[in-house]
Amino acid sequence: MQNNTLLGILTIILGLLVITFPLFSIFTVSVLAGLGVIFIAIWLLSLSFGSWALNKGVSILYLLFGIMALILGLGLFGSIVAISVLASLWFYIGGFFLIIAGIMGLFAREGTLNKGSNVIIILLGIIYVLLGSWAWDPYFLALIIGLSLIVDGISLFFVNTSEKMESES
Repeated sequence: MQNNTLLGILTIILGLLVITFPLFSIFTVSVLAGLGVIFIAIWLLSLSFGSWALNKGVSILYLLFGIMALILGLGLFGSIVAISVLASLWFYIGGFFLIIAGIMGLFAREGTLNKGSNVIIILLGIIYVLLGSWAWDPYFLALIIGLSLIVDGISLFFVNTSEKMESES
């Protein structure tokens, strides 16, 4: 229980910091995302050079993907706008998939309970799309991230690790 309490406190503090300093938080996320993609680009480029003798077609594909990843990583590195755009696109795509899955479930499933759950899925998809339109604003994006960290931190106070370990065995 002690580990969860400490982790919960740290998560809540991190969430409050994200909400208090939204632009710095989103800037940090963009730097880390950019670095991650740049590391992937370096890996792809090294695969390209390493596979040249074995298969030139695959090597060229690795090279092209490596160059695209490098450009994307450099574009993400420190760009608050790029992270906001990608986050909003993620919300849009996820929301549309939820809406489509809910509509398909309305036609494919039988029973009132299944129909009701699909209506809820459609509503959640609409909420997701709305969040995508708000995620263009870096302040709102930081608020979403900060609130989710706070909620997760609070939930960690209620998780008892000994009960969890007993239920797993």
